[in-house]
Amino acid sequence: MKRRDFLKTAGAAGIGLTAAAYSRTLNAARNAGRLPNFVILYADDLGYSDVGVYGARGWTTPNLDRLAGEGLLFTDFYVSQPVCSASRASLMTGCYANRIGIHVALDHTARHGISSREKTLAEIVKQKDYATAIFGKWHLGHYPRFLPTRHGFDEYFGLPYSNDMWPNHPTNGKYYPPLPLVEGDKTIATNPDQSQLTTWYTERALRFIQKNKARPFLLVVAYAMPHVPLSVSAKFKGKSEQGLYGDVIMEIDWSVGQILDALKRFGLEDETLVVFASDNGPWLSYGNHAGSARPLREGKGTVWEGGIRVPCLMRWPGKIPQGKKCSEPLMTIDLLPTIASLVGAKLPEHTIDGKNIWPLLSGEPNAKNPHHALYFYYQTNELQALRSGKWKMVFPHAYNSLTGKPGQDGHPSGYSRVKCGLELYDLEDDVGERKNVIDKHPDVVKELQVLAELARQDLGDSLTSRKGRNVREPGRID
Repeated sequence: MKRRDFLKTAGAAGIGLTAAAYSRTLNAARNAGRLPNFVILYADDLGYSDVGVYGARGWTTPNLDRLAGEGLLFTDFYVSQPVCSASRASLMTGCYANRIGIHVALDHTARHGISSREKTLAEIVKQKDYATAIFGKWHLGHYPRFLPTRHGFDEYFGLPYSNDMWPNHPTNGKYYPPLPLVEGDKTIATNPDQSQLTTWYTERALRFIQKNKARPFLLVVAYAMPHVPLSVSAKFKGKSEQGLYGDVIMEIDWSVGQILDALKRFGLEDETLVVFASDNGPWLSYGNHAGSARPLREGKGTVWEGGIRVPCLMRWPGKIPQGKKCSEPLMTIDLLPTIASLVGAKLPEHTIDGKNIWPLLSGEPNAKNPHHALYFYYQTNELQALRSGKWKMVFPHAYNSLTGKPGQDGHPSGYSRVKCGLELYDLEDDVGERKNVIDKHPDVVKELQVLAELARQDLGDSLTSRKGRNVREPGRID
């Protein structure tokens, strides 16, 4: 219907329409029956309290705060492991990373990556003819067969692994070759200007949204920042009160704002689930080039809350409650089955670990986490902790702790190797994990030990020399 005819008909019916109301009405009619879009924005090493609404100090994040105000803020949102590749493997497949053979942070020497037998988020929505793209860090294997365009994504532009894996590394530069910048499955440059990465990824995202505004799409923007080496464009250099780290966060916030504005400009806000999160906690050894997990314990590389609990915001107008908080524990593994349910796609035939959490996201009365044992926290293949309800049990293991003075200006300090015992924490009463209450709750300890044994049988546990019955091999070059 032409605009003048629509307004004439509306006027005859006694309906007063502004231009904005007319635009919204047309958008609603155009999008009726359309499958939803999904935009996942994934920061790298962003700390729990690095976003304004989580208590950031020294910089502002108005666009992320806006996202929280228009949607849900999650207080207890987790990644499966506190390290890059493993975290991303879980986001993409809905599986614990050790189930699919992806551990630690893969570098240029890794001759393995995500298996072609796994099903990524992109491959799930491809069942419904979605347009798909990822711009930014991949980190699930750098050989062509492991790259995103071989795993359901139509478009890819970014770094195949971490931005510090290059000859300018502050402590081990001779180990790394030139850092590749990849488009599709081809290297188009090496050692790119990292000050432009956030801008480049944002520009690619905006073009993708515009190009695919008439069809459903999945867009993943996996920022290189604030993983070291920190770098920021001229438009945000010196903008924060806390130096370069704050500048970098403000530029990420700008990028989020650009993407939100594009969704609004093309009338896609009400048709799009937006998710913002981080891949793990802050890399504390970098001091003023690292974020904060305040008030949580430790950071990246540990299964203490500061390493695995991350900021997470979600928005979908009319579908997700506005300006609310969700305190139920949730994890990235749950996004794939939830998205599959929303679009009516089939789940993989093999075992996955995530569950559909849409009742929680949509605010259904009395909705609860669908996991019985909740979540297991591995580092490589060591079962180091688990959470069930308010309880978190930590198993005896060694971990790296920052016990000395933090590093400065892009140079890290060293860690000390620390051991912990069998410990129990009440996260509702003690989010900082300071009071070990294992002696006071023997029944809880017994129940959690049973759950841990089930995980060891299923996923394995190198701490107890167990091999899991249901783990799968990654893809391999040899």
